[in-house]
Amino acid sequence: MTTPHEKWSAADLPSQAGRTIVVTGATSGLGAVTARELAGAGAHVVLAVRDTARGERLAQTLPGSTEVRRLDLADLSSVRAFAAAWDGPLDVLVNNAGVMAIPEQRTVDGFEMQLGTNHLGPFALTNLLLPHITGRVVTVASNAHRRPGVDIDFDDLNSERTYSPWRAYQQSKLANLLFVRELQRRLTEAGSPVTAHAAHPGYAATNLQSHSGSAVQRLVMAVANRLVAQSDAMGALPSLYSVTEPLPGGSYVGPGGRGELRGHPAPARQSAYARDGLRARRLWEVSERLTAVGFPDLG
Repeated sequence: MTTPHEKWSAADLPSQAGRTIVVTGATSGLGAVTARELAGAGAHVVLAVRDTARGERLAQTLPGSTEVRRLDLADLSSVRAFAAAWDGPLDVLVNNAGVMAIPEQRTVDGFEMQLGTNHLGPFALTNLLLPHITGRVVTVASNAHRRPGVDIDFDDLNSERTYSPWRAYQQSKLANLLFVRELQRRLTEAGSPVTAHAAHPGYAATNLQSHSGSAVQRLVMAVANRLVAQSDAMGALPSLYSVTEPLPGGSYVGPGGRGELRGHPAPARQSAYARDGLRARRLWEVSERLTAVGFPDLG
């Protein structure tokens, strides 16, 4: 694996000619950068977005081959429709879309919004598309999952008793890593050549930080974006690396600098909870019940 000293960048992307890649949440931030770089490297990039008009405007600015399809991860009927409309092979699915530390909201299906958008939606989408996927699944996580005390609250997974914006976000990001762990286990058990990977952007300046319900938090994050954060172009590098470079299944990549906040792609650290196979299996089973979507027969 590349060390941070090798300074891998988007200029090092190998040719993606002939590959089809879906990027969720591709209208802004990390998703837009990921889509732009992969299209520029020759991939046919499908922008899976809620706002198709905005997606079309962005697609007109991108190099190479792109198309826009509607996908709302906070609505399982939209997830099912997207997957049902897919025809033919799909090389890579990039589960990039997400929300962060927002005021309490519910998805169309009644899930806490961050759990639904960041975990349950991608969980359902991945499993529904798996029969088409030939290469890998890359899920964007966060080093926020390593904050002290962050665990999956199976007794209040849907935040029905209490709600904390940051707690719900951190739990959803831990769920991303547990999902990747269990997905890779199941793919290996099924003898599938498909691999699952996770990446995180460190502290990257994107529009995620502008959606907090607290004006004070928005101000603090706006200042931090200017003084501390790296660019969205740098933040997208771990995702791009995970999409294109030879990596073992179950890998986790983030910035290689101090605290994994900034820098070029390097192996990232996971909390003890994120490495717990029993938690991963339990979350998978709960997610199957909540979404009514399970691991497909890949035989």
